[in-house]
Amino acid sequence: MEPVLFYGVPQGCSFGSVVVLEWLGQPYRLCRIEMMEQPWDPLYAKVNPLFKTPALLLEDGEPLTESLAILQHLVACDLSTRLGFEQGSREHDRLNQMLAYLTTDFFAAFGPLWTLYDTQGMSGVEQALLRRLGREQVAEGCAYLDGLLAKREWLLGDARSMADAYVMGIARWAEYHRLFDLGSDYPNLARHLAKLRDDPAVRFAEAIERGEQPTGQGHFRGHVSLQELEPRLAPDALSA
Repeated sequence: MEPVLFYGVPQGCSFGSVVVLEWLGQPYRLCRIEMMEQPWDPLYAKVNPLFKTPALLLEDGEPLTESLAILQHLVACDLSTRLGFEQGSREHDRLNQMLAYLTTDFFAAFGPLWTLYDTQGMSGVEQALLRRLGREQVAEGCAYLDGLLAKREWLLGDARSMADAYVMGIARWAEYHRLFDLGSDYPNLARHLAKLRDDPAVRFAEAIERGEQPTGQGHFRGHVSLQELEPRLAPDALSA
């Protein structure tokens, strides 16, 4: 069977990995994880003991976790797409630097907001503090990206890379949490996101999250359940 990407809804950062899979044009399947349903199926511990998404089940039954590792693995299979670059090249270093920023600093900036989203019973003061901290941190990240995109067509320059797919999945959280008007406050970032939303792969990923059944570019082989995948899951699978 083809590799299987475990993606989380709603608003999972795995969105970027779905987009990259479509851009690559290689056969793959998806397994949907409803992150708000608790507890998660204990079988998922064989995929990722930390119970997080995304995860990628490789053809040999070994799972690969963490967005940075998954994205690098996917594009390394076909560098001719120019979504990634050869290890050791200056282009690879620049891409790694951008991905590291997006998967750590920019992702973490939304932490207080997701804590507020997931937690009940907080006082009004605590809620206001989390929202203020989150807004300040996200604003700093958006300002940084907006400045980069003032001089570039894509995050790394003149051509798209997997970093653009990943930033789409994260930056949209600013709109989801209604932090500010991206179009007014960060017009270059807003322009970039609008351009990405016109991309067929991004539209496909959005439809997948909504629970629709799009065909994409024809390389998507459908959904598969955790139970169907159980025979492929290594009994001692560990998260890296």
